[in-house]
Amino acid sequence: MNRNLKCPECGGEKFGKGKLSGYAALHPVGKLLSMGSGIIAHVCVNCGYIIKMQAEKPHIFKDKK
Repeated sequence: MNRNLKCPECGGEKFGKGKLSGYAALHPVGKLLSMGSGIIAHVCVNCGYIIKMQAEKPHIFKDKK
């Protein structure tokens, strides 16, 4: 993450990572049999504000042509 990033809620500059998985998995639209991807959240360690979320497996969202 950007080292100059500040939390918009509290101004904190330290962040941790957490993972949403299981039933909270992100699934591609139109791909019925996809197992989905876990979601990585970047969290302010001072107030808990989620700064950024990203798919753990972004390649599953590519269209196969």
